[in-house]
Amino acid sequence: MDKIDKKILAILKRNARLTASSISEEIDLSVSAVIERIKKLESNNIIKGYTVNIDQEKIGNVLNAIMEVEVKGPEYYDGFMEFVQSKSYVDTCYYKTGKYDFMLHVSTYSSEGLDMINREIKSYEGVVCTETHIVLKIVKDDLCVLPEE
Repeated sequence: MDKIDKKILAILKRNARLTASSISEEIDLSVSAVIERIKKLESNNIIKGYTVNIDQEKIGNVLNAIMEVEVKGPEYYDGFMEFVQSKSYVDTCYYKTGKYDFMLHVSTYSSEGLDMINREIKSYEGVVCTETHIVLKIVKDDLCVLPEE
């Protein structure tokens, strides 16, 4: 991956719906070269897909929280990860070091919604304890981090 690929990634990060023609104008490269580079980035799984960045508050999810979850032991990890992947209220799950095994970011419509989520996660087999932190304000919310120049 070279500087031009990084520029293309930065442009697509900003707006993945831009045409190859628009990108080519911005980086002064032919349309066919831009298309070829994007295809290569896709085939190498550097670009894993395209998505939409939704304003959670505008669709009713006004409460964000970080939940840390400890499970009994490694024999419960796979099951818990499958459980979390099936839950639409969890947008991110990290398996991590430290006291807690997992850290989840959840979005919901209210404190009642968070209470239901908390109860569901705590009742999952193998969960020992949780710690929940309500997010007061999202300061930065990038979908990905590009390499430094």
